[in-house]
Amino acid sequence: MSKQTKRTAISPRRDQNYPEWYQQVIKAADLAETSVVRGCMVIKPWGYALWENVKQQLGKMIKDAGYQDAYFPIFIPLRFFEKEAEHVEGFAKECAVVTHSRLQADGSGQLLPVSKLEEPLIVRPTSEVIIGESFSKWVKSYRDLPLKINQWANVVRWEMRTRMFLRTSEFLWHEGHAVHASAEEAKTEAIQNLNVYRTFVEDCMAMPVISGKKSESEKFPGADETYCIEAMMQDKKALQAGTSHFLGQHFARSSGIKFVNQDGDEEYGWTTSWGVSTRLIGGLIMTHSDDNGLVLPPRMAPVHVVILPMFNDENKSTVLEYCESVKLGLSAQKYHGLDLAVKVDTRDVRGGEKFWSWVKKGVPIILEIGMRDIDKGNVCLTRRDSLYTDKQFINKDTFVKTAQEILDDIQKVLFERAKEYREKNTVDIASKQAFYDFFESNESGFVRTHWSGDPKIEQTVKQDLGVTIRCLPLDENESGVCPFSGEFSKQRVIWSRSY
Repeated sequence: MSKQTKRTAISPRRDQNYPEWYQQVIKAADLAETSVVRGCMVIKPWGYALWENVKQQLGKMIKDAGYQDAYFPIFIPLRFFEKEAEHVEGFAKECAVVTHSRLQADGSGQLLPVSKLEEPLIVRPTSEVIIGESFSKWVKSYRDLPLKINQWANVVRWEMRTRMFLRTSEFLWHEGHAVHASAEEAKTEAIQNLNVYRTFVEDCMAMPVISGKKSESEKFPGADETYCIEAMMQDKKALQAGTSHFLGQHFARSSGIKFVNQDGDEEYGWTTSWGVSTRLIGGLIMTHSDDNGLVLPPRMAPVHVVILPMFNDENKSTVLEYCESVKLGLSAQKYHGLDLAVKVDTRDVRGGEKFWSWVKKGVPIILEIGMRDIDKGNVCLTRRDSLYTDKQFINKDTFVKTAQEILDDIQKVLFERAKEYREKNTVDIASKQAFYDFFESNESGFVRTHWSGDPKIEQTVKQDLGVTIRCLPLDENESGVCPFSGEFSKQRVIWSRSY
């Protein structure tokens, strides 16, 4: 008789159908649902709470980097886009366009667009050109520089194939924009901003990433250089988790961003931009979650500890009082600058159903407390990162004192687990045949090879295998021989299939 497969809360499992597993984790955790609007999603409270944690923690880091929050129009005049040809070409197929200003009912009651606009408006796909228009008025002298502005906003890119959080027609993001006095200062800023992302994603989201530069074919439309952080998901595909751009003077010239330098001469500014989106939530799901649902790093969790009272009519008040005392001791604490979030779940739901609902939501610590625990002064603890290990019975006061240490250990375990997985699935390949054999066998993962820099090689590999250069790692500088051309290579690059 074959060994019985362990039952899981999510079906199908990751190894059976990864894309559908991803959708089912979102559903089970009640993060989001598809909208009646094609390609869009409704972000539900638990999912939006994750985004709020991104905004709160990353937002502080952005402000610490010298950026001030502002807001710019969602509508961008078409002529602004036409000023920057490469930028237009890069976004043209994704643009949503407003052509009329109002609706009018016809005789049958149908609403029809009327009052055609003199100039079409583009619904914001990114804000370089509209922000550049304001910067051209705000920047006059070198004394105004650097000018650093950030906005939290929604963006529309008319996607054909959508997947919740990873790629939707409308999504949420932050975008930072800056003007600098020199190319050197702007390049330094772009890399410093990338380091902000790396710190946030690794320290708060427990997602190990590789920092690198994009190849010419993969860079942001209109940028001189694009830097990125790349993460590996559990299906071994890459996810671009954030980008930072050195834009040179292209947008300054098209927008007229000029300043008088210290020598009294007028010159164009050097601009940068950077952004991450709700795609990070998709990355969080695919990096840590398991076949029982969402798994959340404590620093991202909307609730750190959930307490499940186990009572009957006779002992209800005693159990609830004990649970509230545990909550009081925990709620008085801070966890990495935020309130330690605790919830006592008193819903009239069966104990097993209640327990698994929080497992699926990914809460780091679940406490079950009944009279037997109270009589011993204990709590019964389950860690979400090690669901199938024995439950721990810990003294109540000891747990309250050590809760932050336990949360930090969970955070560390999740990061190290993801990093080990990435390293296990990263290989060095030195021949073209071995490279093709690897990806033609339906293998996925990160492959490191040397590359001569010839864009034709990159284009051919993409056409043949659906594989792209994810980045040129910033910490990679060992020269060698390109396996595709036999020519000199300055460094290795990372290849992978990606989202």
